[in-house]
Amino acid sequence: MEKTDIIITATFDLPPEKIDEAMKTCKPLIDGALTEEGCQDYSWTLDPYVPGRIWVMERWASEEALKKHFEDDWYKNMGATLNSFGVLSAVSEKFKISAQEPVYDETGTARANFFS
Repeated sequence: MEKTDIIITATFDLPPEKIDEAMKTCKPLIDGALTEEGCQDYSWTLDPYVPGRIWVMERWASEEALKKHFEDDWYKNMGATLNSFGVLSAVSEKFKISAQEPVYDETGTARANFFS
């Protein structure tokens, strides 16, 4: 897997009756973000337990790549598009990665500690 510098997680709660239309409308903006240099993942998933909730997971190769994303139209248009569906709540956080390694060691054992 490629080295990741930043991970962003977010949730957006929309009126459940608008969620399908919102996902369809936002798809071109998601597709556009995926073309940006340094974007390793940009995934939206519907929460199977909370109607109307979208989970977002992003991986960025660097702060510079994320900065360019925030300056791009894909990002700028996303907020306005989501707000047009009546966002009920939104939470997003970014994480700077200080260590990255597999969950499983060479024996196939899941490890909570960083072992390399």
